[in-house]
Amino acid sequence: MTMQLISLDIPEAFIIKQTSFTDQRGQFSRLFCQKTLAPILAQREVKQVNFSRTTAQGTVRGLHYQHSPAAEMKFIRCIQGAVWDVMVDLRPNSPTFLQWHAEELSQENNTMIVIPEGCGHGFQALAAESELIYFHTAFYSETAEAGVHVQDPDLAIDWPLPVNNLSVRDATLPTVEKWLKDSLG
Repeated sequence: MTMQLISLDIPEAFIIKQTSFTDQRGQFSRLFCQKTLAPILAQREVKQVNFSRTTAQGTVRGLHYQHSPAAEMKFIRCIQGAVWDVMVDLRPNSPTFLQWHAEELSQENNTMIVIPEGCGHGFQALAAESELIYFHTAFYSETAEAGVHVQDPDLAIDWPLPVNNLSVRDATLPTVEKWLKDSLG
């Protein structure tokens, strides 16, 4: 079993292609290996592991992140179903500020995405009953959570299905313009 690290255009963002062992009994794959991921983790440690299940196809969650002092790197893998996983660079000093990148994650493709600190994250369920596992390098902090609206025309994210089933919180996230005014003054 191997984990191949592939850099993305957004600085410090990666996808990880994984192989798995399959035989007549089923499948085995590694979800996380600190030794292999040391170049990405640097001095960070995984502090929290979360799970989500999205029941309806087309549902969108996000775009969320945590700001300093609880900024977090996320490693995300789909373990059932399929999602269109999106990151948006929300770091004002980044050369890819406000650019987005998306990957299809599924139980079949064994791909994990690495979302760096300061990038918003969201996804759309491409299949009903899609399940994700998240590895976080910081603990959840309600006072540090933030985000931007998934349908902001300034981001122009190309969602593969009509956006539906947004939570009340996600539906009221600010546009990028408002977020910039509120967070950067």
